[in-house]
Amino acid sequence: MQKPILIIGACGQIGTELTIEQRNKYGSEKVVASDIREGSDALMASGPFELLDATNYAAIEDVVMHYEIDEVYLMAAMLSATAEKFPMRAWNLNMNSLFNVLNLAKESKITKIFWPSSIAVFGPNTPKENTAQSTIMEPSTVYGISKQSGERWCEYYFKKFGVDVRSVRYPGLISWKTMPGGGTTDYAVEIYHEALKKGAYQSFLDKDTKLPMMYMDDAIRATIQLMESPSEQLTVRSSYNLGSMSFTPSDVADSIKKHIPGFEISYAPDFRQKIADSWPSSIDDTFAKKDWGWHPEFDLDQTTSEMLSNLKKEG
Repeated sequence: MQKPILIIGACGQIGTELTIEQRNKYGSEKVVASDIREGSDALMASGPFELLDATNYAAIEDVVMHYEIDEVYLMAAMLSATAEKFPMRAWNLNMNSLFNVLNLAKESKITKIFWPSSIAVFGPNTPKENTAQSTIMEPSTVYGISKQSGERWCEYYFKKFGVDVRSVRYPGLISWKTMPGGGTTDYAVEIYHEALKKGAYQSFLDKDTKLPMMYMDDAIRATIQLMESPSEQLTVRSSYNLGSMSFTPSDVADSIKKHIPGFEISYAPDFRQKIADSWPSSIDDTFAKKDWGWHPEFDLDQTTSEMLSNLKKEG
């Protein structure tokens, strides 16, 4: 990589770890982090940072020109649970930020874009098990509607203008380094924190709610792997299904009990239950495996070991 990359939304759950991993890989000065607010001390100390509103085209263009940016990773978004509370704000952020970077690429000011989609693009009529790359997509959430629309625009800009935009549909993501930011799968991070603090957790999803999930290290690796793949190998320009593991809150509790035998879980489903019920239970990621060699490394028990051991070290 010769020219710097820009990560917009670098202070979020994915953006923080992606930024630090990219800086370790390419050098701190080659990765410009940006967000509407400052991030963790580790992020801020690791390389250049710009305060940036993802909905402000001129501001993004200024940063791109100043640093001679080649690639943009657009990680800024309002997630599922928060978006239901602020639908118009979510639509404005999620869609206008995407148009900003797509138009920069259309004007040849950047050459490559990563934009994350989500399993939220699927809906209650989507086949739940082994959900196919191309299937019924009738999202019932603001977040899902914005992501499905974004996928269509990404493919349109690729076909119409030759914009090299790449995407994956992230499942729920689990990380010990950063707290989640208002998603429906947040329980799968919170539960580990509460297990160590209190030895108990009250889940906002029902015990048998099975959802596709992924350990953050796999998600970061998948993102970089896709972006480093030759363009001619990629057959999906909307967004790739990305699979790893699927589990329920009770499965996580059982995994934690192998380390903390007295751990107890209770259930008090809230408005997020309806969102979760509209999503798939497992994902078919054949295209990602075939086109760019995707393969996950972490299962649930490995994830639990990583989460608990690292959170203990953090204190």
